[in-house]
Amino acid sequence: MPVAPPGSYGYGNQGPSCFDRMKTGFLLGFCVGMASGALFGGFSALRFGLRGRELINTVGKTMVQGGGTFGTFMAIGTGIRC
Repeated sequence: MPVAPPGSYGYGNQGPSCFDRMKTGFLLGFCVGMASGALFGGFSALRFGLRGRELINTVGKTMVQGGGTFGTFMAIGTGIRC
């Protein structure tokens, strides 16, 4: 298979911009935060005895909060490195 020439990755002759890197950092952090929110939120909700709709609502809120928080900090950290 032929190797792609340098600079043919959709960004011209340069790499991704700082904003593109921050978006990627936010999305990566959001995914990691959602996964950790599902684990920790799920276990704590089950420990409190929540079932059914209460369980789903509580775990969903925890996932979105964890994803947003961790994604924001990952985006800030990526922006600092730019």
